Amino acid sequence: MAAVTSEVAATTDREPLKRALRRVERRRRIGTFLLTTPLLAYLALMFVLPLGFMLWRSVANRAVPENMTNTVQALRDWQPTRLPPESAYAALAKDLKAAREHHTFGRIAKRLNEVVPGMFALISKSAFRVSRVEHGPWKPVLIKIDKRWGEMPVWRLLKRESSPYTADFYLASLDLHYNGQGHIVREAAYNRIYVPLFIRTFWMSALITFLALALGYPLAYWLTSLPEGKSNLLMIGVLLPFWTSLLVRITAWIVLLQSHGVLNNLMVWAHIVPDLHRPKLIYNQLGTIIVMTQVLLPFMILPLYSVMRGISPSYMRAAISLGSKPAYAFWRVYAPLTMPGIGAGGLLVFILAIGYYITPELVGGQTGQFISNMIAYNVQQSLNWGLAAALGTILTAIALIFYMAYNRIAGVGRISIG
Repeated sequence: MAAVTSEVAATTDREPLKRALRRVERRRRIGTFLLTTPLLAYLALMFVLPLGFMLWRSVANRAVPENMTNTVQALRDWQPTRLPPESAYAALAKDLKAAREHHTFGRIAKRLNEVVPGMFALISKSAFRVSRVEHGPWKPVLIKIDKRWGEMPVWRLLKRESSPYTADFYLASLDLHYNGQGHIVREAAYNRIYVPLFIRTFWMSALITFLALALGYPLAYWLTSLPEGKSNLLMIGVLLPFWTSLLVRITAWIVLLQSHGVLNNLMVWAHIVPDLHRPKLIYNQLGTIIVMTQVLLPFMILPLYSVMRGISPSYMRAAISLGSKPAYAFWRVYAPLTMPGIGAGGLLVFILAIGYYITPELVGGQTGQFISNMIAYNVQQSLNWGLAAALGTILTAIALIFYMAYNRIAGVGRISIG
């Protein structure tokens, strides 16, 4: 009985201590959260909100629902198996008159024209002519203005665009569209733009990553084998591009690689190529690959160097002393230890490469453009922000997939050789 009583007393004495420890832990967590609040606010403002806006813009469809409310209401219960009734034509005429009066028909025409070319002219013409007619019946009036109002495809389009959200931009990003019967089909071969651009972006980025690894790996290994003083001095050469304007470096490459540039002149002077057959080294895929490899090379060297710096030379000496040849020892002992650096550098270079815009724009010509250049075109020139947002969302999602795949592989320690 005495032992039980003492145990209960000891437990009772520990309760205040446990509560005090819980209070201290709670305060520590609150303090940690408050310290990270500025960083979280910065991430939310600069990354989360723009990404959220881009995602929303890629599916938003406001032009028709906001500016053709009567037509949207009239088509709500309509099944696209035959032409809509006279009430739908009357609602369309009323919306076109209002759009003409309030100068909003341009928004409707632009949105519909993004889906079906030719709709801009149809909406503009119809809004202008309907505004001159005082009364119906509106079905024959609209069909007289343009016979397309008596055909199903244009009404299926209006029905589909009546929703405040749309998948049209994602379909266009994948070179798909709705046909006249409302089915999703592929674009004709000569009209496919974005899928070939995505493919080109990924294979060129993969090649640039491989070239950066092939050039950066021996350089990083050489830097780690030097004494610390010389290694730090040469590291300045690796970091020097970060202190030089990207436009200056690209301009220097243009001077080197253009048809009458330094490199071509040297090859002609050395009789390697004839003067009339100078190779085209820029404004094509080759120019993009050369320049982007040089621009992104430091992002491969730095992760490799940081990993190699932590590998003790005694591992190689031990393998050689046990009878292994130097090359085999390097492949079986040293190279596997550098795989985290290879993975980090490769992921960093690849993700940066697929989103690059300036370099392909300046030196890529027609064949060296990336998908980022088409995103910029839709933002700045065609003003199709929804399509640009869809392309950007797809590119971001693919980059995240690559990152998560790398993180999972590296997280479970599966990166190895042999």
